[in-house]
Amino acid sequence: MTQPIDLIALDLDGTLLAPDESISAGDRAAIARALKAGIRVVLVTGRGVDTAVKVARDLGTNLPVICAHGALTKDFRANRTLAHMPVPLEYAKAMLEYAERKAVDVAVYAQESFWRVRGSRVYMQDMVGPAWREVPSLLEALHGGAPTFIRFLGQEAVAVLQREFGDLPLSYRYETWFDFVECAVLNREASKRNALARLCADFQIASERVLAVGDSRNDVPMLAWAGIGVAMGNALPEVRAAVRYVTKDNLHDGVAEAIERFCFAAEKKTA
Repeated sequence: MTQPIDLIALDLDGTLLAPDESISAGDRAAIARALKAGIRVVLVTGRGVDTAVKVARDLGTNLPVICAHGALTKDFRANRTLAHMPVPLEYAKAMLEYAERKAVDVAVYAQESFWRVRGSRVYMQDMVGPAWREVPSLLEALHGGAPTFIRFLGQEAVAVLQREFGDLPLSYRYETWFDFVECAVLNREASKRNALARLCADFQIASERVLAVGDSRNDVPMLAWAGIGVAMGNALPEVRAAVRYVTKDNLHDGVAEAIERFCFAAEKKTA
């Protein structure tokens, strides 16, 4: 028998967010219904803190946000960092020094901001704006300590990463967006799954009572850990094949369908 759901974990890009970063009325209504029913909702994203906090405040969610592929958990209401697992400074410094010498396209997330070299190529629209700092050297990002994660941008940069640094004891998260590929380099213990498991342990919520919804490769371990893991209809075939359940895509209220099916289906049967 399926356990009742106490917590819903939602990825952002490709899951809750449409390509224009909007949230559908149907998804909003389903999340509001879940919150009203006492179900906790947590956002779990590869993005930095700023977007996650903005969406969390907009939706009125009731838990800290899990950001940076699971490397950073932030209680935004108290402005307190609950967990941070950065890339060890010795590895980060070596990578950035090499990238600077060889003009490799990389970006850094550190001190809750993204950093890129001034004048470097902008691969996607979200690489501009107040969340990004442009600096002469990315080594400036290390002045505040070890970075949260490093992004190698484009096929050429990813190939350099694999050749020069692929044997380091770190975690490598590969993502493909149409014809663009990137790799996020993280602390080997950083993942959405691990961060969600820690947060659930803090609230004494068993994995069997968690509904997780996502669309990308870095979501798969989280979806497998949750009692119910659901892939979006727009997810890669390998992601859909890795889980038991698939919902509609992010343009057709896929999140709402998953919430209604797994949190409220029993109510419909008894109505």
